[in-house]
Formats: sequence, C-alpha cells, structure tokens
Amino acid sequence: MSDQLSKKDLYESVKTLVELNQPHIHLNQHKLFTLFSIAFQYMLFRSTKVPGAFILRVEDSQLVDKLQRRAKDPSTRKFLQALTLPRKLKYNNSFFYLDFFNTATWNLTNDIPKEKIQGAIIVKNSSTRPMNEIPMEDESDPMETSLSNLPKDYYYNVLKDIVPKTICIAFDYEFDGAYKLNFPFIKNKATVIKGVKIASDVDLDKLDS
Repeated sequence: MSDQLSKKDLYESVKTLVELNQPHIHLNQHKLFTLFSIAFQYMLFRSTKVPGAFILRVEDSQLVDKLQRRAKDPSTRKFLQALTLPRKLKYNNSFFYLDFFNTATWNLTNDIPKEKIQGAIIVKNSSTRPMNEIPMEDESDPMETSLSNLPKDYYYNVLKDIVPKTICIAFDYEFDGAYKLNFPFIKNKATVIKGVKIASDVDLDKLDS
C-alpha cells in the first residue's frame, strides 16, 4: 500500500480514544479507511483490557471488501480478511463479530448475551443510501425495501442502548447522542494541493490510495 497510516499518528489517535471519556463517539472526517484503522485498533486494545464480544457492523459487503483492501495499516487489513468468511473470530479472550446494516445478517450478534458486548464499530458508506432512505419504487431487493420501515439509524441505535462503547464512522452525517471527534492530522476535505483548491465533492481517499 502506497499510503500507510504512520505508527505515530495511529498510536496518538488510539491514545486519544482511550483517554476520551465518552461512551458513543462519531468519527466524521472524510478519511474513512484511516478512521477505520484507528477505530479497529482501539477496539483490539479495548478487547485486551475488557474481554467480551465486539461487533463490527458495516453497511454492506462491498464496503467490507474496500476496508479489507484499503485500511491504512496491515494488521487491520489482515484481521478483517480473517474475520470476513466466518464472521466470528476469537482474539485472546474476546470474540469479534461481523454483520451488516441488513437485519437478516444479525443472526450471530443477536445471540450474544447483552452483558457480554463491550464494544461496536458502525461504518457507514457516505456514497450509498442508509437502509431507511430506500424509496418504495426501488424493487431491486424486496428485503431492502422492507427495511425502509425501520426507525432511523436502527442499525446504530439498537447497539447504542446496550453497548458501553460505540464508534460510528460516517462523513457528513449525524448520529444522535454521539460525540464528534476530529483528529488534527487529517486535513479538511476542502484543501489545497500545490496551489489548487480541491472541491469538497472530490473523494480524497481515491487520491491517496
């Protein structure tokens, strides 16, 4: 990978999360793959201090595939690749689970005793529609259409009510009750490169991948 997250930035960012006294955190900057590496490494660290179950809830399988390939540190990529097929993986004395916003994929996580869940990461792809915004005339997937009747952000709120530590990753979105955290080493989306201002609708992750 041509653009890795430096060990210093990764360490300082995880340290910030460890020291932040907030149960629900929203990482809302535009560097999704960088933020995912930080959040995932934090949850790995937390799992060694507070063993239990940890949920990774990603919008869809296409986004998981992107995270496998483009997360900004090798250990995060390798762990996610190992987790994807069984969707359950033991790490020391903890277990990590993978599911998606589609409730039909929650068969494993629904069976976890609530008191065992110690953390969750929720990753939303800003380029796609959340499950509650799918128009009724879209008949490409009947299951997705039925999900449109669920409450807003159900994929997050159902975890927020029972999980002591959640991290949401989503750019240009709002999550009720989540503390917004920005990392100073990540530049604003509208930035200047060699004297040229980049418009805010340009995906800068594609420029550095």
